[in-house]
Parts: sequence; C-alpha cells; structure tokens
Amino acid sequence: MNYPTQFDPASHLHQLWPLVVYGLAVLALIGLMLGLSYFLGQRRRDAATDEPYESGIVSQGGARLRLSVAYYLVAILFIVFDLEAIYLFSWAIAFREAGLLGFIEATIFILILLVGLIYLWRLGALDWGGKQKSRMEAGDDR
Repeated sequence: MNYPTQFDPASHLHQLWPLVVYGLAVLALIGLMLGLSYFLGQRRRDAATDEPYESGIVSQGGARLRLSVAYYLVAILFIVFDLEAIYLFSWAIAFREAGLLGFIEATIFILILLVGLIYLWRLGALDWGGKQKSRMEAGDDR
C-alpha cells in the first residue's frame, strides 16, 4: 500500500464528507425544530406562568428530602452485586471454552461473594429497621 508522503487535504476531505453532511443535517434539523416551535408555539401567558411551582400544584414543606443512609447503602450493595452478576453471565456464556479451570475460578468467585454477603448480613448492613442502629450503638461486634 502506498502512503502519501505529503499531507493531502483533498483526500482527507473526501473521507470525511459523510461526517460533514451528517453534522449539517443535524444542525438543519435543530434549526427547523426551534423555528417551528417559535412560530407555532403558544403566545399567550397566563398569570400562573411565572409562579415558582410546577404543574399548578402548590409545594408544601422543604425541597430537600432526607433519606436514610441505609437506603444509599442498600443501593450501593445492589450495584456491587449486580456487577458481579454481569461477570458471572459472561463466564456462563464462555463456559465450554473456560473448561474445568474456569469452573473452579467461578466457584471461588461465587464463594467470595457469598462470604461478603454473609458478612454484610451479620453486620446488619441489609437491615432497614432499628436493629441496625441499636446493634451499632450497643457495640455488638458479631
């Protein structure tokens, strides 16, 4: 294959023309949508348009919702164990190619996950009730 020794802008433009056409089409579509919404949109402004609440429902209380730390802990644990399930799924797809060694490695991986789950369970990280708080305050190390 012969490589050009000198930069040739015409050949690079020839290779990039689909990208340029696509970019121009996107910009034209955005302009068309903005223009149509401007010309066909509603011009009337109601008295409630400038109110600080949405959908006509008057807000009550503060805007900040306080959630328990346990909620975030369970969410993070779900993500961790869900990612591990993805690894096991990919192992299951390549089960025949992995052979006995792959099976042993997957078994060790599952056992490590099981030990971690038992540890979290005994620690009380999966409890939503008051037991977790009382256990922590009591200094129970189980």
